Amino acid sequence: MDTGHPPPADTIDFSGNGRTNWFALHVRSNFERTTSAILRNKGYQEFLPTYRSKRRWSDRVKEEEAPLFPGYLFCRLDQDDRLPVLSTRGVVGIVGIGKTPIPVEGLELEAIWRVTHSDLAVNPWPHLNVGETVVLESGPLSGLEGVLLECKNHRRLVVSVTLLQRSVAVEIDGEHVRPVGGIQQLIGRNLSSFNDDAVLRKGPAPVMPASRRIAAGGSL
Repeated sequence: MDTGHPPPADTIDFSGNGRTNWFALHVRSNFERTTSAILRNKGYQEFLPTYRSKRRWSDRVKEEEAPLFPGYLFCRLDQDDRLPVLSTRGVVGIVGIGKTPIPVEGLELEAIWRVTHSDLAVNPWPHLNVGETVVLESGPLSGLEGVLLECKNHRRLVVSVTLLQRSVAVEIDGEHVRPVGGIQQLIGRNLSSFNDDAVLRKGPAPVMPASRRIAAGGSL
């Protein structure tokens, strides 16, 4: 029986091997879970990041699990044999730039996975640009790099998915972080916000270098 939950973390391989890579899929509104389950039943590795969201009703506040990036999910597929994915119920297309579908960097997906599968408070966050990063030295997210922000007396670590221009923030203990030393390298591409040209149904899909997106931050 399909429980609707993703497989254990140790069964997910976010690296690319040249033939199969992770892509962001644009899906119909409110079809994220349905499409994710169908892809899983077809044998594909898929990843639908979620978080606990509070919705206010007239008489109460209800907490429910919601997609972290509404309208998107991630799937590992062979770019030369993507028709079975594109024909899946709810799938609108594959995200890319211009007429070229672009794989999502594995390190970014791994960071999102670790954040959403921790016991820490997670929330969507506006996408951040390049700048200084910090690294967590202990705790469930030890070794993870991101941007340290302070907001309403809480400290948050922000990690990003460059291709979608989306970020996620997780509350952390500031005592567990240290600055990343050295001069930060800037990513040599400028990805625009998602638009209609970024949703693709055909064309080659070259693999982008596995460089790490460095996000920027500051006090809010």
